[in-house]
Order: sequence, then structure tokens, then C-alpha cells
Amino acid sequence: MSPESIIARPDVSASFDQFMASLRDPESPAPIVSARRFGEALHIDLQTLAQQAHVHRNTLSRQPTSESVQRFLREALRVIRAATDNSGDINQALFWYRNEPLPVFDYKTAEQLVSDGRTDDLLRYVSSLEAGAAG
Repeated sequence: MSPESIIARPDVSASFDQFMASLRDPESPAPIVSARRFGEALHIDLQTLAQQAHVHRNTLSRQPTSESVQRFLREALRVIRAATDNSGDINQALFWYRNEPLPVFDYKTAEQLVSDGRTDDLLRYVSSLEAGAAG
């Protein structure tokens, strides 16, 4: 690892940490990710977010602590974090997550793959990209 990449890493972490902090639900004593704030950050309406998480749209507002909602949000954030670590830019990672058709996955986006429950496959793919760039 070069000295430049060591210096760049804290900025990536700080950027992602700020993003994560912005997603915390200030109205809940529980340590949960706010579905509303996640949707706003990614410019996704709650109906679409509910469809992606495979829950009823009312679940996001009435039961934001539900395991199915929080699991989906955590899985999405795992991928966004990996993409941020790879690109060095949270905004670039968010754009990639929502929009980049991935040939190896039949041109589905990372967002579609997370919704399909393929987070681990996607993380392996992102890791292989990072290894390819480093190796």
C-alpha cells in the first residue's frame, strides 16, 4: 500500500461515516437507519424503497425498526460502503449503486441485486474489482 493511499483512506472513511450519521433516525431511541433518510439520500420515494425491501409501503413509516426493513437497509449500506472504499467518493458510489448496469449480472444494477438478495455476490464482485486495481 502506498503512502498516498494510506493518507486517502481516512477521507473515505470520514465521508462514509458522515453519510451513515446522516441516516440515523433521530426520533428513535433504537440505533436504526431511517428509511426516510435513506430514501432521501438516494432520491428514492418510499413506495419504491418498500418494493425494493419487499415490504408493504406502510411498514417503512409504521414499523421502521422491523427486521426486514433494517436488514435491507444494512445490506444496501454494505454495498455502498464497499463501493465507496473502492472509488474513494461517496457520491460516485451512490451513483454507481443506483445506475450502473453490471454486465456480469445480466446488466442489473447494484440496487436491483441488493433487492434480489444477492448482496454477497455483489460484494465479491466489488472486492474483485478492488483486487484487480491493486494487483
